[in-house]
Amino acid sequence: MGFLRRGLALPALLLSLVSSAYAHDAGVKATGNTVSFQVNLTWDDYQPAGIPRKMILANGQFPAPALRLKQGDDVEFLVNNEMPLPTTVHFHGVEQQGTPWSDGVPGLSQRPIPPGESFLYRWRATNHGSYFYHAHHRGQQEDGLYGAIHILSDESIERPFALISESQQDIQAMKLAETESIPIMLSDVRKLTSEELWNAEKAMGRDAVCANALLVNGKGSVTCLGQETLDKYTSVAQRGVLGNQSLTDIGCLPPNNLLAQGPWPHNLSAIPPTVFSECIPSTGLTERFYPDATNAYASFDLISAAFVSTITFSIDEHPMYIYAVDGNYIEPIKADGITITNGARYSVLVKLDKPRGDYTVRVANTGLNQIMYGTALMTYHNRNGTSQQHPSVPSINLVGSPTGNHTLLDETAIVPFAPQDVTQVDVAQTVILTLERYNASYTWTMGNSSFPLELEMDSPLLFYPQTGSKNFTLATHNGTWVDLIFDVANAVQPPHPIHKHSNKFYVLGSGNGKWNYTSVAEAAKHMPESFNFEAPQIRDTFATLPAATGPNWMAIRYHVVNPGAFLLHCHIQIHQSGGMALALLDGIDEWPEIPEEYQLVETEEESELKDDGF
Repeated sequence: MGFLRRGLALPALLLSLVSSAYAHDAGVKATGNTVSFQVNLTWDDYQPAGIPRKMILANGQFPAPALRLKQGDDVEFLVNNEMPLPTTVHFHGVEQQGTPWSDGVPGLSQRPIPPGESFLYRWRATNHGSYFYHAHHRGQQEDGLYGAIHILSDESIERPFALISESQQDIQAMKLAETESIPIMLSDVRKLTSEELWNAEKAMGRDAVCANALLVNGKGSVTCLGQETLDKYTSVAQRGVLGNQSLTDIGCLPPNNLLAQGPWPHNLSAIPPTVFSECIPSTGLTERFYPDATNAYASFDLISAAFVSTITFSIDEHPMYIYAVDGNYIEPIKADGITITNGARYSVLVKLDKPRGDYTVRVANTGLNQIMYGTALMTYHNRNGTSQQHPSVPSINLVGSPTGNHTLLDETAIVPFAPQDVTQVDVAQTVILTLERYNASYTWTMGNSSFPLELEMDSPLLFYPQTGSKNFTLATHNGTWVDLIFDVANAVQPPHPIHKHSNKFYVLGSGNGKWNYTSVAEAAKHMPESFNFEAPQIRDTFATLPAATGPNWMAIRYHVVNPGAFLLHCHIQIHQSGGMALALLDGIDEWPEIPEEYQLVETEEESELKDDGF
C-alpha cells in the first residue's frame, strides 16, 4: 500500500541529527529557529521495574528522550517506525495552531504509520511550559512511548516569581532554575502489553483497573506491602466498596467486586495472572535527581503519563511552589504534595536550603482502585555545610495522604497569573456529554455512543470530514464559543481527566448532582457559587469530580480558533480505549487547506468520497 503522505522523504544528511546547546537531548538538532528531532521506534524486550515484557523504545531508551524548545521554535519531529506495529505520536497540550495534520491521532489527522515507514510532524511551539509526547494508536502509550517536552517562555513573557520572593537574587535564581527545569515523568506499568490487556478486558467482560508498579522517569520496583499493611491503609471509602472483602496482594480491588461494573455479563475465569493479584516483588532501578545546589532553587516539571493511577507526588522536607499548570503560569501556591491526574502537568520550584544528602521522592496512587507506592531520590551533590545523616522526613504516607502538618495542593485555589474573563462571551453551542459505561463494563460513552478503536483505521476526518458519524463527532463554527458539559451519569465512577486536543479550555465549574439545565447561564442563576467566569483555570486536561455516591457534572468553555479534526477524551487509557472520546470538527465552515506534502495517497474508495464533495 502507499504511504500516508506524499513528499515526506528526506535526504540522508538530514537524518544524521546531532545535539545542540539547548535542544540537547538524544536525536535533536537546532538550526536557527527550527529544531529537528528524530525518534527510531523499536519493539524490544525490556524490564521496567524489573518486570520482563515487550516495550516501545525510542532511540533505544525508555522513557523517550526529552525535547527542549524555546517559544516560537519551529519543530520537525521525524518518526521512524521500526516496529512490527503501526503507530502515531501525539504532542499532548501542543495546540497545533494552523497544523492540524500534525496532531498525531489516527482516524482524525492521519493514518497510522505502518511498520518500516516514517512520518515527519511539523508544528510551531506557540505556547510555553511543560508538555509531553506519546503514542496515540490504540493503547500504545501503555507500552512505553512517552517523552517530556519543555518549551521555555519568551523573554517578553512575565513570570510570576516575584509573588514568591521580592528578592531580586531569588527571582534571578528562579529564572535560571526554569531554564534548566528537570522533567519528572510519573507513570505506572503492567506486566501485560496494551493489546494483551485489551484482549483480557474483552474476555473477562470488565475493566482492568490496577497496575503492577509506579515509575519515576521509567524507574521503580514492584513492592508487595503485605495484607496487614494493606488492611491498615485501606480507606473508609474503599471499605464502603469492598464490603466484607479485602484488597488483593497487589493492593487492588478484587475482580469479583462488581459494584461499579454494571449489570453486564462477566467471565472472571478468563482473568490473566497479575491483572488483579499475584504480587511478585522485584528490584528495578531507582531514579535519582541531582539539582544544581549552587543555585538557590530547582525547577521540576511533573508530568503524569499514568494509565490508570492518580499519583500524589512529594519530596521529603522540601515544600514546592507550584508556578505553572498545563503550561500556563499561575499565582504560585506552596504545598508539600500534589495530586496529579492522568495527562496533567505541574511546574514547581523547590528551594534548596537543606543540608546536603539524600531526600526521598515519594509517589503514591490515591484512587480507590489500588494502594501502590514508589520512591526516587533527590540528592544535593555539591552543597557546602553539614550533611544529612538520617532518613528524610516524609510529607505523605503510602496512600498519598499528608502526614503531620503537611499540605496537599488545593486544586480549587489555582488562579491564572494572567486571568481571562469569559463572562460576556456569546456562547453559540452548549453540548451535554454523558459519561457512563456503555453495553459492557469495559466500554464507555462520551455523548451518545462509544467511540470504537476501529475508527482509528478509517479515512482521517481531517481529509474526509463529511464521513464523520453524528454519534462520534461534534461540528463547530470558527470564531464561536462552545460550552461542554460533562454529565457523570451515575455513582461509583473515578475522576475522569478530560483532555482536549488543540487549544486550551476554561474550567467554568463543577458540582455534585444531576445536570438539569439547558445552558451554563441558566445553571449559574440557580447556583452561582459553582461557577468562576472572572478568572477560570486555563487547562488542556482537567478531571471531573469523583462520583462516589451519585452523579456530578463539570462545565468547560473554549473558543474555536483552529479549524481541524481534534480529539476530546478521557486520559485514563482503559476509558479512552473503551470509547470515552469524541471527535471535534472545529471550524467546519472554514476547513483548513492541507499542504501538498501532507496530502494522502488516496485509495479508490477515498477518491470516491472526495468526489462526493464537502
